[in-house]
Amino acid sequence: LDWWQAGRYCEQRFAQLLPEPQDSEQGSLSKLLQSHHVTGSVWLKERGSVLHRTKRRRGHTVPVLVFRDKTDTKYVKVLSDFPALPAVTACAHLQWDTRTREIATVFSYAVPAFINEFQLRGFVDEEGFVRFALIVHGHHSPYLPVFRADGQWHHFCVTWQQENGTWAIYADGKRRAAASGLCSVRPSAPQAILGQGTFIIGQDQDSLGGTFRAKESFSGNITDLHVWQKALGAEQIEKVRSCQVVEQDLVFGWSSNALEVESTVQAVTMQLLCPGPVEECRVLEVGSRGFRSAPCLQTLPFICCYSKDAYRQLKRAQLESSHSLASRVNTLAVRTVIPDSVFTSDVQDMNLSVALDALDVLATVLREGEMPMLEPSDLLAVLQLLKQVSDIEVQEGDELEMLEQLGQNYIEITESILEEQNTGTWSSISQVIRGPMAVVELCDRMVSLLVPLLTAERTKITIQHGNVGLRRVTVKNMWFGYGSLQRCLSGTGARAASQDTAASDGGHKYLSTTVGTAVISSSLLSDHQEISTSVRYRLQHRAQVPRQGLCFSVSVSPDAGGMWSTAGCSVVMSLPDSTACFCNHTTNFAILLQVHEMQRSTKEEFTLQTLTFIGCGVSFCALIVTFILFLVVRVPKSERTTVHKNLIFALAAGEALLMFSELAKPSQALCFMVTAFLHLFFTAAFSWMLVEGLLLWSKVVAVNMSEDRRMKFYYVTGWGLPVLIVGVTLATSFNKYVAANHCWLNVQTNVIWAFVGPVLLILAVNTFVLLRVVMVTVASARRRSKMLTPNSSLENQIGTQIWATAKPVLVLLPVLGLTWVCGVLVHLSIVWAYVFIVLNSLQGLYIFLVYAVYNSEVRNAIQRMKDKKKA
Repeated sequence: LDWWQAGRYCEQRFAQLLPEPQDSEQGSLSKLLQSHHVTGSVWLKERGSVLHRTKRRRGHTVPVLVFRDKTDTKYVKVLSDFPALPAVTACAHLQWDTRTREIATVFSYAVPAFINEFQLRGFVDEEGFVRFALIVHGHHSPYLPVFRADGQWHHFCVTWQQENGTWAIYADGKRRAAASGLCSVRPSAPQAILGQGTFIIGQDQDSLGGTFRAKESFSGNITDLHVWQKALGAEQIEKVRSCQVVEQDLVFGWSSNALEVESTVQAVTMQLLCPGPVEECRVLEVGSRGFRSAPCLQTLPFICCYSKDAYRQLKRAQLESSHSLASRVNTLAVRTVIPDSVFTSDVQDMNLSVALDALDVLATVLREGEMPMLEPSDLLAVLQLLKQVSDIEVQEGDELEMLEQLGQNYIEITESILEEQNTGTWSSISQVIRGPMAVVELCDRMVSLLVPLLTAERTKITIQHGNVGLRRVTVKNMWFGYGSLQRCLSGTGARAASQDTAASDGGHKYLSTTVGTAVISSSLLSDHQEISTSVRYRLQHRAQVPRQGLCFSVSVSPDAGGMWSTAGCSVVMSLPDSTACFCNHTTNFAILLQVHEMQRSTKEEFTLQTLTFIGCGVSFCALIVTFILFLVVRVPKSERTTVHKNLIFALAAGEALLMFSELAKPSQALCFMVTAFLHLFFTAAFSWMLVEGLLLWSKVVAVNMSEDRRMKFYYVTGWGLPVLIVGVTLATSFNKYVAANHCWLNVQTNVIWAFVGPVLLILAVNTFVLLRVVMVTVASARRRSKMLTPNSSLENQIGTQIWATAKPVLVLLPVLGLTWVCGVLVHLSIVWAYVFIVLNSLQGLYIFLVYAVYNSEVRNAIQRMKDKKKA
């Protein structure tokens, strides 16, 4: 089977596809498979991935043109008026005749002024590939390989546009060839493909609408040809490939009524299975111990795997079964609806009619209520049938009344197996199906089948039976009433919830956790594919209880039963009778150097925000006092004090903005401005830290350098470089500059590197400067010690050198910004986030103590002011 079918086959037997082995397991697994005479390639389930849900592959009934042999008589004329085409796209499904290797003309378009106006030709090369060439205004592209000549159906599209003569050839969803300059526009002859021409399928026109030659004719089958007066993009071509019609700018749509078919060309109607996904899946090469990738739609052998505990439970359920449900259902249906064993059952894809008949019979038997409790084998058989039904594909022409009835039966059966008397049965198969949350996932699949029921007149569908129901508007909603899941979740489900609650609440362990509300499921669909979005919801409690409500999300798979988690969900409002929840992410000081978005608990976020606000407040006040001191006490002007003042101003401005950035979130424009200024001031702070390093290098290391002041260079580095970085970032990434949930740079794109990149470079330079300064200081201290105290003890010498090492490190670490290295490690652990906030929130206080309180220049200036006042 193909990879999708193989995964579904295993899943319907409560197993999984053979998982990708660890490196140490490859040899033993290969030997095991060979001992069971398994050789060649087998499908693998990639490690760490889940079974992807296949895109719906729907049947498409179309007229097919059959060109059996190459002749000079077979042709089909398109009865459509073509306008002038400054751009064009032609797409079709094609089955190439592999018996001939001569050049064949797929289609030709001729106008009175030019016979070879627009044409597609191809042939089979020696390596077995079909090569296509495009002709426009008589100009010929090279023949390039597009798909393998394997006798299968392939989809192709060719595009051309007048500007630059850009052209491309797509096959089976991928672009196989592209270039420019194919009859491009020249100033003297700007020309589109001329209109009012003759479009012929299967022949090359040597005169307008005729003069065909057998050796250039097409041999094979073709269908679903469409022509547009624009160049379609890759996304639109993928839609066309999946049998969806792109109506905009469509010049010709495939229809037997718009074709003049020559009598010897056979026209038949067939159901074309629209192409599925083109993803590649993992394959194990048995014997070679190697892996490779293969198209997921390729048919290969496969192996289904069970865990030992699940397999034993399945075998026990089969051995202890009385087969009462199966016999009653099969007797009523007069055929085998429920097989004797989940292992030996021949699970096949159902159509709508067969699925409706099977569920109708099963619902009737369960409705009669003569069976007080389902046996484990009965429950497994019902779940297996529900899996099969949820995997059916609704075809064009299926009756919508049957589809709606199928949904009603499905929900009724779901309600029946969640009855209270079946609680013990769910527990007895806990290793096979880890809880009734698997039913939620199956119903979620079922809801997607009901999309065709929605029309312009009927915009809402509601199906309900007892405590279970579903609704489909523009989103997909389901609810499972308190009474349906609470009883069955009292076992494994409750334990999962209590474990997660204990883990996420800082050590407060709850002795029990129960589901206090209905369970709801909601997802948003776009083109039948789910897309992610935030959600706000409010649920009524079953009864008024004096305990705190917690907002849980649950991820489910068909057999896993669900994993409860509070991640990303927070309580908006908690009342005695209800709880309102919202799933969102917050921000704090520690994310300034985060390259990845982190998810933390509400308690952790609150702690980080509190520490940030307190630390930034203290730091800001200290920086302002230091700045005022430098101005008021008239410290002698020097390069060092000027650099200090600029660094202090940039840091203070950045931290002030950071403290109040949360207030700007409601206004998009204000949030954008705050982000830009935060980016500017923090980048400027680091630029002045770089200047501090350069100044230190010139004073301590390069003592022979000129002492001429270079403040112009320092100002360009300190303020000019940040302005340039922010300006370029805004110009290139204006629409993705700000994060979605807070006023800072977007970490989901590369914008964050406009801050992190310069910071890492500056930290690297300043680290090198600090190491060089320490080396010079230690050497100087050693020489001084030998000159002044040549006979000092070894202990005194060691102590002197340790202090000579520690002093520059302690003094220079904050001003060179090296404490920010912790920011790069924030994503590794919450501990690094706390360390990062404490070190950098108190950076301003540290600068105040070192460069104001204990700075001899500042203290001397203050003393001079006191003496002057006293005098």
